[in-house]
Amino acid sequence: MPEGGASISNTVQGVAAGTERPDRTPHRRTGLLVTFLLGSLTAVPPLAMDMYLPALPEVTRALHAPAATVQLTLTTCLAGMALGQLVVGPMSDRWGRRRPLLAGLAVFVVATVLCALAPTVELLVAFRLAQGLAGAAAIVIARAVVRDLYDGMAMARFFSTLMLISGVAPIVAPLIGGQVLRVTDWRGVFAVLTVIGVLIGVLVWTKLPETLPPAERHSGGVGEALRSMRGLLADRSFTGYMLTGGFAFAALFAYISASPFVIQEIYGASPQTFSLLFGVNSVGLVVVGQINGKVLVGRVSLDRVLGTGLAIVITAATALLLMSLGVFGEVGLAPVAVALFVLMSAMGITLPNTQALALMRTRHAAGSASALLGTSSFLVGAIASPLVGVAGEDTALPMAVVQLAAALVALACFVGMCRPWRARASVEGADS
Repeated sequence: MPEGGASISNTVQGVAAGTERPDRTPHRRTGLLVTFLLGSLTAVPPLAMDMYLPALPEVTRALHAPAATVQLTLTTCLAGMALGQLVVGPMSDRWGRRRPLLAGLAVFVVATVLCALAPTVELLVAFRLAQGLAGAAAIVIARAVVRDLYDGMAMARFFSTLMLISGVAPIVAPLIGGQVLRVTDWRGVFAVLTVIGVLIGVLVWTKLPETLPPAERHSGGVGEALRSMRGLLADRSFTGYMLTGGFAFAALFAYISASPFVIQEIYGASPQTFSLLFGVNSVGLVVVGQINGKVLVGRVSLDRVLGTGLAIVITAATALLLMSLGVFGEVGLAPVAVALFVLMSAMGITLPNTQALALMRTRHAAGSASALLGTSSFLVGAIASPLVGVAGEDTALPMAVVQLAAALVALACFVGMCRPWRARASVEGADS
């Protein structure tokens, strides 16, 4: 087994033998291979959605469906990922991480093949729902594995490291999708996704060992899972960070859902130009995420960094709204692209820190906690997706309104429930 897999395996064996306490200290190491694999798992959702984005206008024409209906293929995939996490997260707390993950990846591949073969938009919507339900296993279990291995500031740093890897997906995915559309139609995008799903499944099967020892698994069924989730939601701060991250993600997903139409239909850009701009924005997210993990974490309060990220998102969304309303007169693509770049980049310090701060609140039931975090984000994102198309394809105003509203609600949850001005000695003091 490669070095990364061996290091985890040795740690788990030590825990099971009682020779090493699973305290998840910052000294735990995963190795480059397993780090890359965990990043690949967290990349499954952006791969499933972003690679498909340049094809949205083509799908509307090929299947003779309105844009709002085609956007439902994004919404249902996102909703499936939200609901699937509620099932897979507790399953991984009971049966370990590997088996639910492998089963989910297998179903994801089958559902992706069916998407490629869908003859109508209604069937495509249904198959995208199945794809999302299965793909949920990748992201929820990847987060749970990180929680198995890390705690405190080390966990925050590792989430930022994962963003370097998983952040490549939003950069590469639409670029791949745009190039695939040069040689084939939108169905070819799902064919490429199928191959990617198979490759990730093979890597998980051969390189990712179990990280949750039998002694730490929950033996109860649905009742215990529900009690565990109820206990997590009773923690005001955990729920506050969960909602903060969820609404911040909604602002991000409003961009993901609306930008293909805004940039291509309103500003007349080609699918390849859209893919390039989307990739540049994703580079900003990755770079800021690395600054967060390597410069800010451990030097600046995570709450302060999170608050700064939310303020930047609100500023960028406000600028987009003013441009959409014509306050600055008629504007071209360049200023809109700059505002979207700033908004996207700020997510590099917003999303990983909400996850880390929330998961710091629990040492047990990491699968259930990860499920709640993911479900809230994807559900709110699924609600935001159709809202950006309510006024048709000829205005960017709905996108800007949804982004600003979501960011303001995220800030309200952060300030009102997490109370960042209070000392966090019980959490941050223990992690420093």
